Amino acid sequence: MSKYVAEFIGTLWLVFAGCGSAVLAAGFPELGIGFVGVSLSFGLSVLTMAYAIGHISGCHLNPAVTIGLWAGGRFPAKEVLPYIIVQVLGGIAGAAILYLIATGKAGVDLGGFAANGYGEHSPGGYNLTSGFTVELVMTFIFLIVILGATHSKASPGFAGIAIGLCLTLIHLVSIPVTNTSVNPARSTSQAIFVGGWALEQLWLFWLAPILGALIAGFVYKTISPEVKS
Repeated sequence: MSKYVAEFIGTLWLVFAGCGSAVLAAGFPELGIGFVGVSLSFGLSVLTMAYAIGHISGCHLNPAVTIGLWAGGRFPAKEVLPYIIVQVLGGIAGAAILYLIATGKAGVDLGGFAANGYGEHSPGGYNLTSGFTVELVMTFIFLIVILGATHSKASPGFAGIAIGLCLTLIHLVSIPVTNTSVNPARSTSQAIFVGGWALEQLWLFWLAPILGALIAGFVYKTISPEVKS
């Protein structure tokens, strides 16, 4: 059970820290941390957990990552569904804690509560095609970096840094398009509390990341198969 508990805690932290920075600190009040700060928060949440629980569960924190690692031959099929379940539950728990804190201020306007969206719910007004494309491509690159940084031939001890910085860069590029998902658990957790349009658009933030992760897994397994001792 330890690996499932670790994934739950790790995903909770990613959602609470990453989305929390967007909800509580991005524009507070005129000296907020902005897009750059939110991007760093997501990257740092993964980096910190990589060294905290990486040795326990692998620190996936993301259904797309779990599926991509399976496609790359790095993760057993029988563990995929249990990992996804605890990741989604951990994300919901993180969002629930954030909601409890955020609603503790009189007259607070939660806005979109850091939910992901396209069209009129895209921060920059980008359409469905743009949203799908950016989520697919960014998740593809994210998995390529993960698979490379954790390869048996990669320098040991540095994977967390590479992966955390990659997620930071992904957010720097794609926050204006979709508010950046590349993680179905993160998207689901916020959509549950927003409801309405966020739940209606949630399909994209499952389909595009998973498709991008699958492509990355199969591609990386072809160009650089894992060497088993």
